[in-house]
Amino acid sequence: MGRALLGGWLDQGVSAGDITVVEPDPAAAKAAADAYGVNSITSLDDFDDGVSPATVVFAVKPQVMDDVVPAYAKFATGETQFLSIAAGKTIAYFEEKLGSSAAIIRAMPNSPAAVGRAITVACANANTSAEQKRCSGELLEAVGAVAWIDDETLMDAVTAVSGSGPAYVFLLAECLAEAGVAQGLPAGLSRQLARATVAGAGELLHQATEPADRLRENVTSPGGTTQAALEILMAEDGLQALLEKAVAKATKRSRELAG
Repeated sequence: MGRALLGGWLDQGVSAGDITVVEPDPAAAKAAADAYGVNSITSLDDFDDGVSPATVVFAVKPQVMDDVVPAYAKFATGETQFLSIAAGKTIAYFEEKLGSSAAIIRAMPNSPAAVGRAITVACANANTSAEQKRCSGELLEAVGAVAWIDDETLMDAVTAVSGSGPAYVFLLAECLAEAGVAQGLPAGLSRQLARATVAGAGELLHQATEPADRLRENVTSPGGTTQAALEILMAEDGLQALLEKAVAKATKRSRELAG
């Protein structure tokens, strides 16, 4: 995700010289510098004395945050904003590690960031200024759309719907392909049909002004094949019930990970 954001910033015209990547692995640090032309260091100790970054982006696994975040507390003067894209790490967590006066924004982008089609939901603490929110919004928009919320507790449901959501769509493509094979289609052809159908329908949904239910109705002829299939998928124990259970379980797990 960090790599997707970095590529998006450079594509939008941010100067590579204004970006410093902190990467403990020397080989990975060199690779980032070579690939993107950005400054790359292996330790915060290598950062120029007296330099205060406008934005610090935490784009590391939640499991290593305890080892990474405390070193950045020296920048928590109010002028530096801290933007986290780590799942499960709350604003309170960062306030504890960085200090109660730190300006913190918690964001949840999803994997379509890799192709510039992410949806990111962000939430800021009370120390974050309007200008810092605007700046973070622009950084996140480099990989897709951005929505803001005031109630951080909604981030667990956001994670379950959009953070994990791409996996549900990929599973749909898998299952649709397997269902085609069960009806006699060659496996390669069935995978091609399922993949193109899911991708094409997603692009139609993206471009259309109508809501999803109207698009579904447009495809469904009375008494036709689509209606026959939807009688199964829209049954009481069908897709809606399965997704509600899945999203509820993912939301619960997100709350558990946040502690």
